[in-house]
Amino acid sequence: MKAYYLTDAGKVREHNEDSLIITKNNDNEVLMAVSDGMGGHSAGEVASSITINYLGKHFKETFMNMDKKDAVDWIRNSVDEINTLIFQHEKTHPESKGMGATLVLAIITKDYILFGNIGDSSGYVMKDEKLHKVTYDHTLVNLLVSAGELTKEEAKEHPKKNVLMKALGANDPIEIDIFDCDMDITAILLCSDGLTNMLEKDIIEEILLENKNIEEKVAKLICEANNIGGTDNISVCYLTLNEEGEE
Repeated sequence: MKAYYLTDAGKVREHNEDSLIITKNNDNEVLMAVSDGMGGHSAGEVASSITINYLGKHFKETFMNMDKKDAVDWIRNSVDEINTLIFQHEKTHPESKGMGATLVLAIITKDYILFGNIGDSSGYVMKDEKLHKVTYDHTLVNLLVSAGELTKEEAKEHPKKNVLMKALGANDPIEIDIFDCDMDITAILLCSDGLTNMLEKDIIEEILLENKNIEEKVAKLICEANNIGGTDNISVCYLTLNEEGEE
């Protein structure tokens, strides 16, 4: 495996409220995660940091050779704990009231690959040189598209396209969507909506298929998003599943 991640504040926002991680445990199982924070007075940065710091530490300490069912339970329990931590922080820090965070994660083992998401950070896989979205955005416009009240084209320009229906720190209890992924893939991409709001999926796919190393591909995704406007923080985690090289 080879993996790389990068985050950038973008061209408009003063602060970067995204957090992200790629880490391995002692069994060479991998956790990837991106969290996009929201809330004033840098509270979004706190919420995303709570999310990623807990996941990274908890994964290395407790995730070991789990079967798929136990891994799903581990993801759900981790999200419940993170949600509790965010609400507890709000109670002791009134200035952070209203903070929250999205989450998209992937766990890669020799036997299975699981994705999970809350909010509108996205998870993709590369298969047969095509980029496929795995996760489902928990946004108002996505709900309206599913209900047949908006077309996908109308949703792209809708004034409320960034309104979330679900986020850590906003819903209690919280439920994470979990996806059991095909093992026959060549790469995994996780990103915040700062990337997907700027670049169409076919452009992202085109960049990831270029004859460049993994670091150059990730950097180019962020550069292109900034060139178009960089209206939000941009975060990318990318992992290739091949036999050459080391992570």
